[in-house]
Amino acid sequence: MNRYPLWKYVTVVVALLIGFVYTLPNFFGESPAVQVSSVKATLKVDPQTLDRVESTLKAASLTNDGLFLDPVGVKVRFHDADSQLKARDVLEKEFNPDPENAQYVVALNLLSSSPQWLTSLSALPMYLGLDLRGGVHFLLQVDMQGALTKRLDALSADLRGFLRDKNIRHAGITREGERLVVRFRDTETRDRARVALSESQPDLQLTDQGAGDDLKLLATMRPEAIKRIQDFALKQNMTTLHNRINELGVAEPVIQQQGADRIVVQLPGVQDTAKAKDILGRTATLEIRMVDDTPGALEAAQAGQVPFGTELYVERGGKPLLVKKQVMLTGERLTDAQPGFDSQSQEPAVHLTLDSAGARIFKDVTRENVGKRMAILLIEKGKGEVITAPVIRTEIGGGRVQISGRMSSVEANDTALLLRAGSLAAPMEIIEERTIGPSLGADNIKKGFNSTLWGFAAIAVFMASYYLLFGVVSVLSLAANLLFLIALLSLLQATLTLPGIAAIALTLGMAIDANVLINERVREELRNGMTPAAAITAGYERAFGTILDSNVTTLIAGVALLIFGSGPVRGFAVVHCLGILTSLFSSVVVSRSLVNLIYGGRRRLVSLSIGQVWKPKTPTAATTATVK
Repeated sequence: MNRYPLWKYVTVVVALLIGFVYTLPNFFGESPAVQVSSVKATLKVDPQTLDRVESTLKAASLTNDGLFLDPVGVKVRFHDADSQLKARDVLEKEFNPDPENAQYVVALNLLSSSPQWLTSLSALPMYLGLDLRGGVHFLLQVDMQGALTKRLDALSADLRGFLRDKNIRHAGITREGERLVVRFRDTETRDRARVALSESQPDLQLTDQGAGDDLKLLATMRPEAIKRIQDFALKQNMTTLHNRINELGVAEPVIQQQGADRIVVQLPGVQDTAKAKDILGRTATLEIRMVDDTPGALEAAQAGQVPFGTELYVERGGKPLLVKKQVMLTGERLTDAQPGFDSQSQEPAVHLTLDSAGARIFKDVTRENVGKRMAILLIEKGKGEVITAPVIRTEIGGGRVQISGRMSSVEANDTALLLRAGSLAAPMEIIEERTIGPSLGADNIKKGFNSTLWGFAAIAVFMASYYLLFGVVSVLSLAANLLFLIALLSLLQATLTLPGIAAIALTLGMAIDANVLINERVREELRNGMTPAAAITAGYERAFGTILDSNVTTLIAGVALLIFGSGPVRGFAVVHCLGILTSLFSSVVVSRSLVNLIYGGRRRLVSLSIGQVWKPKTPTAATTATVK
């Protein structure tokens, strides 16, 4: 009756073992480290960079606890913070001799000190939030008016090209505030223009104005179009921030929208506020220009005589490239960029998608420049770099463009990422800045750990004194619940914050409630005259329905917090919901397994160590239960 089959015991033991393994990394802590990553798309961090870092540290007599290369960059682990800071300064001088033209980001970092065998099992510690680890907090204001102005300026150029293609003469197109003004000399031409623009530009609201020979057509953006432009600007900026923060090596950055035009950025573990501000505040634009292949022009430029209207760049691989200053197309016309393969040669390629105006411009450019090279540049801080410079094979229409040739799959993926989110869609301004020191974070961890520890100890003392052996079983199942919860948070790589620690403490109190229900139910069955063995079975089976109902209703509230909450509320809700799920397993399955191990092997069970139980006045021989 109170015996589990072997496979159930094995399941519980395996679950406890897995929970222990994935909880273990949280006890090893973190060690200080320095990360070297590339700022430029054309400059890759490779094994040669790793060797350069190692030789630089050796020359400075700085010992390290290991260095390695990962997709983000070179990371070097140190024993203490002093060595970390000295190494940062040495590597900064070596890799960025000209601070105004930095090629690399040399950033402070923290790496897990877990043994290699745990890391090989993907057993990693939980990420700690800003309030526990320290770091920087920024609140960025997105200039939505700037995004709209940028779009209107681009739209004015589109209207000029469109009216020229339709052979509709106008007296000039200007932007006045948030509207475009198209001037005409006669009513008939204005009417033709209004009809044509209404069909091709559904986002514009057109209004006639003026009289005589000063006729105007006023074009303003529709409210739904303005909302779409602003939403796109916000999402594009968030994507770009994600890519830039990777240069800092932050383990679990928080980048969230706040309100209609603000972005919250939290960088746990980052103490260099100036470097973080520099990376977040960078502005970059994508430009498509033509390459100047005039014979002798490149050689003259290398000799210091750059031809008028051109600029000298270096393309991927280190080869010099002479590019014309005239911008044919900007990144504003790019709607998507995805890596893929050439359908004919099966070589890695990048597939671009342009908007309608961009497609028309690109078709004209490629038609007029078949056989020539086209350079795609990323302009940042007034300096540009060539991402790729393919040859135009044929006229390209339809707004779908393919860039291929001389690139690997990794390069195709990197190029697509840069083209898709290389620049900010709208300017941003830092309006709030906070720095939380690591000492304050350590103090928060200590207080949170102590509150959980003392709460657990108080529960253990009460349960053991009130329910005796059944109370000890309840405490062991509660410890298993805590083990499962920490392991699950580590396995999911969730971010633990101070509200999350509060949720852990609350979970302990809620989880023990299930064991209280079971123990009281067993007592009740004993009072009703059941045998001890039957009381155990009935107690667990009849209490399960109540436990399930109470946990499901609490889980519904937790899910609501998770869906509708934000920031600290979501951090609390994640731990709270996971704690409910682990408590169901530990309070029912784990505790029942322990009770079955203790009492299930006895042939004649005459008593249970579950505290004082009121005895029936007229007990029978078959139903008498003695109590310790």
